[in-house]
Amino acid sequence: MKGHISAPEKPGDGETTTYNITEAPLGSTRHLRIVGIGAGMSGINMIRTLRLNVKDYDHVVYEKNPEIGGTWFENRYPGCKCDVPSHNYQFSWRHNPEWSGFFSTASEIQDYLCRVCDEEGMRSVIRTSHQVTRAQWNEATGMWNLEVHDLEKDTKFHDSCHFLLDGSGILNHWKWPEIPGLHSFQGQLVHSADWPSHFNYADLTVAVIGNGSSGVQILPEMQRDVKHLVHFVREPTWVVPSRLQLLAQGAGGGVLSEVSMDENSDFTKAQIERFKSDPVFYKKFVKAVEEVVNGNFPLTLKDTEFAATLQQRSAEYMTDALEDDKRLCDALIPGFSLGCRRLTPGIGYLQALKKPNVRVVTDPITRITPKGLETKSGELIQVDAIICATGFNVSFCPRFPIIGPQGNLQDTWTQQLPKSYMSCAVPSFPNYFTFLGPNAPIGHGSVFTITEHIAKYLTRIIKKCQTEGIKAISPSHAAVDELYEHTQRFMPRTAWSSNCVSWFKNGTVDGPVTALHPGSRIHFFHMLEGFRGEDWDYVYFNKKNRFQYLGNGFSTKEEGKEDSTWYLDEPDKL
Repeated sequence: MKGHISAPEKPGDGETTTYNITEAPLGSTRHLRIVGIGAGMSGINMIRTLRLNVKDYDHVVYEKNPEIGGTWFENRYPGCKCDVPSHNYQFSWRHNPEWSGFFSTASEIQDYLCRVCDEEGMRSVIRTSHQVTRAQWNEATGMWNLEVHDLEKDTKFHDSCHFLLDGSGILNHWKWPEIPGLHSFQGQLVHSADWPSHFNYADLTVAVIGNGSSGVQILPEMQRDVKHLVHFVREPTWVVPSRLQLLAQGAGGGVLSEVSMDENSDFTKAQIERFKSDPVFYKKFVKAVEEVVNGNFPLTLKDTEFAATLQQRSAEYMTDALEDDKRLCDALIPGFSLGCRRLTPGIGYLQALKKPNVRVVTDPITRITPKGLETKSGELIQVDAIICATGFNVSFCPRFPIIGPQGNLQDTWTQQLPKSYMSCAVPSFPNYFTFLGPNAPIGHGSVFTITEHIAKYLTRIIKKCQTEGIKAISPSHAAVDELYEHTQRFMPRTAWSSNCVSWFKNGTVDGPVTALHPGSRIHFFHMLEGFRGEDWDYVYFNKKNRFQYLGNGFSTKEEGKEDSTWYLDEPDKL
């Protein structure tokens, strides 16, 4: 029979094995089904990356919300903005020269994401109001069996896929604070990540719990309209000058001097028109600001003259903004390293704390009553509404069972510290990939560009499996353990490991840093350029010969319209 050969007897086999040549050229693909979870920026970008680079596949993205956007659909509290410059917080393949201000509002980013989906024809791939509730690996088929909840119809159905791409994100699962009596409160109880669309707080007495990134944006916005605002502060936090000020002092200052903005850091109409009509200048502006953002990593390194100088300047800035109020300075200016917690521009926040209708309370809350909040000293502070700007569950533990060959990832990451391979793969969970998993560069600048690099990395892996006869792939435990060892040995060099409560350490003071990459943004990009095949475990369709994919001796590169002499065009290309 043509294409059939007998392999020689292997020493110790005791029998002759049969091996069949596949009658297909090298580069042939098998049909894949790919399922994504989450239609935020990671899921949206992945749709495009697969379209450009992969053939012979089906793709669906399940999104639990009724609209795409992820973080920017869910977070719509007053004052919600991104603290990364607008023109760098966008897809590199879809520039938006019409951002209204230097820092974009949540609604403007959400509109941008919706517009990209519409213009790129992506909505046919996305199923909104659909939530994946269970995933279990089937070793026999090499596929993930999924349970999906159609939230509109309130029905469940089953799906399956060869690759499961989890883009649900870390800042997604918001949580109430653990305060006794919280839900006994009879007034308006609101979480910052679940803001009611028709909540009117004008002329109310409002409590704001928390001074993290959300709290410092909410407070100055609400302060102007409420009757009285009571701000409960548990921990100090570094509030730095606007990134715009820092950029103006750095390498981006040159190009910023050519950009026209008003007193609110909004671009003038003439400036927006120039961005649209002068692509050379626009690219110069984007690259200059990106360069500054990429250069922020040295700020996080401890015990350097650079970090000490910035910390001193930040303390002076806070003292001046608080009008040298000793009680507020003692409560808010940290003793821990600058950057231990996420840096917060907090435009107008410190100044708002000095307004006559604002009271800052540092006495811990012991319980909440139907009328208000009781503090440790016994004072009952009555309010009409309570705003909990208290963050998210950042344990990395999945919200639904993900069951691999050796157990449920929920149990693994509850009982043990979360570990991953380059933030995007987990040992013993074949063909399962995450965006911004444990020790990703989540605090390193624009997530848009980061997700683009991750998408390209994952796409190269998917193509390798699709064309090389690989049924299942997952990083080895040894590789993940050694990478984790390197990461944790590196972290004491940074402010992230300093003595402060931080979500970088899953809300602990001195726990290991599980949320951030051990290096700069460019370091992460560089790391993903190469695929270290030696770090992975493989299961092949042909268990006796991994090279069956070489096929019938021909290549897809010499078939049809492919240029079979491409190597003559760029002889020096590596």
